Amino acid sequence: MAGPASQYDVLIIGAGLSGLAAGIRLAHYEKRVAILERHTTIGGLNSFYQLRGRRHDVGLHAVTNFRPPTLKPLGPLAKLLRQLRISWDEFDLAPQCGSRVVMPGASLRFTNDFDRLQSDVAERFPDQIDGFKQLDAAAMSADTFDESREFQPSRERVRSLITNPLLEDLLFAPVLFYGSPTPHDCDWRQFAILWRALYREGFGRPRDGVKPILKTLTKRYKALGGDLWLRHGVQAIRSNGGKTVGVTLDDGTEIDAPHILSSAGLPQTAAMAGDAADLPTDPGPLSFVESISVLDRPASELGYDDTVTFYSTRDPRAGDRFRYANPEDPCDLTSGIACSPDNYQYFEASGGPHDEGCLRLTVLANPEYWANLEPDVYTREKARWHAAALDAGRDFDVLPDVTGAQASHVLDTDVFTPKTITRFTGHPNGAVYGSATKIRDGRTGLDGLHVIGTDQGYLGIVGAMLSGVSIANRLLT
Repeated sequence: MAGPASQYDVLIIGAGLSGLAAGIRLAHYEKRVAILERHTTIGGLNSFYQLRGRRHDVGLHAVTNFRPPTLKPLGPLAKLLRQLRISWDEFDLAPQCGSRVVMPGASLRFTNDFDRLQSDVAERFPDQIDGFKQLDAAAMSADTFDESREFQPSRERVRSLITNPLLEDLLFAPVLFYGSPTPHDCDWRQFAILWRALYREGFGRPRDGVKPILKTLTKRYKALGGDLWLRHGVQAIRSNGGKTVGVTLDDGTEIDAPHILSSAGLPQTAAMAGDAADLPTDPGPLSFVESISVLDRPASELGYDDTVTFYSTRDPRAGDRFRYANPEDPCDLTSGIACSPDNYQYFEASGGPHDEGCLRLTVLANPEYWANLEPDVYTREKARWHAAALDAGRDFDVLPDVTGAQASHVLDTDVFTPKTITRFTGHPNGAVYGSATKIRDGRTGLDGLHVIGTDQGYLGIVGAMLSGVSIANRLLT
């Protein structure tokens, strides 16, 4: 086929996980579907790339909601895979070894067994355990599918149950780092989603990263007859009388469809739809700098055993609270996320551990600073802040010394910034978690146009797929 057909039942803008999942669900019911992707690769915020002979994931620290289908009740991932007609084994997920959140005065360890976290809280904060159990009950019973657009703050609810500032910050740090587009706080529904995803169900990961997940989704979509067109960016969403009628591509080609699902983000979707849609245009405020260090051996052999480490050097006991907001400096070195793809329970059947190791480090960043650097300065600053972040993590004793005076264990590095994220995703400010406004029902004010993905309010690999499937199901009813 030379190019997309002139007419479809549904057009999907963006070949990320939400778009692929929506496409599979719709194609299964024999809808004629095309996914249009401006870039040369699929995956969006959860993709991969080749650099100097090695493949690196973008965005994937862990697949959350790891709850095998052998455990009842079924978790969100198992339910999603059933709707997509994909077997659990096709994702080939291995469970985490164990993760931590660390601050001055205390650390909490959590695994895929919730009892481990609960016992740590009981041991370190015995006067808070009753409140912790009540918070768990509240998060587990929360209506995470409430589609109202009003922001529902979490801090007030948590503080009514957790009165120790250190424990509050310890519990909030992973939730905020893994899904909040709002400085210092999180919508209660998102808090509940992430509480379940991180603490109740835990982490898994395919040995070979996100590629096999994307490959499985793409294979399933194409087998059902769906069209996938890379290098086909959408310039405009066309409408007539308050209803969508199709899109215009970057090259001027027009494609007709009565339904359009956009995973491009609110500002980009608003720009494509023009005045026909009622959408906020505010870019998300939060972004990050992330570095990848390829090691000459598994990270565990250098003393780093955690799957993921969330940390802050600020001391809430002294009134110096964990800070989740863009810094004035290029990077905020007082907190971060470290993780190693090595530290999962890979089994011999899937090849076991890798020979080389990997250490990833993520810190909050100032998008404006990184966007305005000249090329030569930009390269130097990436190297400088990468080294500074590694040093800060080592000095706080959460990272190993991978570049010590005796010997360097680093074979290669790569660093991406808010500028990188904007370049390859189109998200203004490099906003990984999108706009602070979320449209949970997907409706845009333009009949036939729905948003899916990050700005529907479901984040991460499982959240992205859930977003796509939920809106697809709405179109099918």
